[in-house]
Amino acid sequence: MKENIVKTKSFAFAVRVVKLYQFLCEQKKEFVLSKQLLRSGTSVGAMVRESEHSESKKDFIHKLAIAQKEINETIYWLELLKETNYLGEEQFSSINADAIELIKLVTSILRTTKNNC
Repeated sequence: MKENIVKTKSFAFAVRVVKLYQFLCEQKKEFVLSKQLLRSGTSVGAMVRESEHSESKKDFIHKLAIAQKEINETIYWLELLKETNYLGEEQFSSINADAIELIKLVTSILRTTKNNC
């Protein structure tokens, strides 16, 4: 079976977000922003997984659109954590690059699917 790149990358991204959450709580004693990051960052993969078993093309588009919104929100929390010095430039750049890659992938799938409707 063909590998689902978005599924694989969104799961790997969720793992990174969970580890970052653990770091922020344990090392930085930051609990509020990190919880927001955890929710939105792990939600992306969950919505991608839900889209695999969508009931219709419209449902598929809806679920991926939610994933797109969640990754966009995650980028916001990452930027905020960087600007408030909870994340260093190197930490931010690495995970943010993954987030940007994910939003591009999801957006591309959404465009293709909508154009084929």
